[in-house]
Amino acid sequence: MKAMILAAGRGERMRPLTDHTPKPLLVVRGRPLIEWHLLALAKAGVRSVVVNTAWLEPAITAALGDGTRFGLTIRYSMEGRDHGGALETAGGIAQALPLLIDHADDAFWLVSADIFAPQFGFDAADSQRFREGSAHAHLWLVPNPPFHPRGDFGLDAQGFGLADAPGPDGLRRTYANLALCRAALVAGVVPGTRAALGPLLYACMRERRITAEVYGGEWQNVGTPAQLDALNVRGLGGEPADGITPPAAR
Repeated sequence: MKAMILAAGRGERMRPLTDHTPKPLLVVRGRPLIEWHLLALAKAGVRSVVVNTAWLEPAITAALGDGTRFGLTIRYSMEGRDHGGALETAGGIAQALPLLIDHADDAFWLVSADIFAPQFGFDAADSQRFREGSAHAHLWLVPNPPFHPRGDFGLDAQGFGLADAPGPDGLRRTYANLALCRAALVAGVVPGTRAALGPLLYACMRERRITAEVYGGEWQNVGTPAQLDALNVRGLGGEPADGITPPAAR
């Protein structure tokens, strides 16, 4: 299993912090946001990660290097250098596919660099179940945060995502920006073009090609300086209870 971390965005709502620091390198509880994911992926046995970049991308490549210190191999899909800016989520995935898959049906993890989910484990058992199925993607959903009260998707009793209705529980939930994917999800996206992921997820749900489950661990979309400050205040006075130790410290 390989993984892709989405790190190309400008982070407009996080300004002025992101005027000079890429959002994935903003520090939460002692670590840059993106490092939480890198360490968790390494702990789960993932060894190859693709990071897409655009805004201030030299800072990201300089900070992460080749991934050795995380126990990983990191390769970069440099959208800023090659295309003049970010390609959005689906466009970024389509552009990075040659680095992510060897065969058309290969699966890979997908996570956004700007979420904080320190207990998410990138479980090998989850990836194995996904590989054995035929879904284009498997999503993790969370309760709707205050800034997104209507949510994104419903979830039916069989575990399929619902584009146009709440689940049997009457709820729609928010996509956590954590997923397992196949290339088929972005099959219609021409590499090097801008394309959003949301419309593709809705279309695949209508064909019952997307499965999902609810994630109950700590989760935050770190979108504003106030959210970042709140996370760091809650983290004062003790080590994060994540169980993740950088390889160099083991």
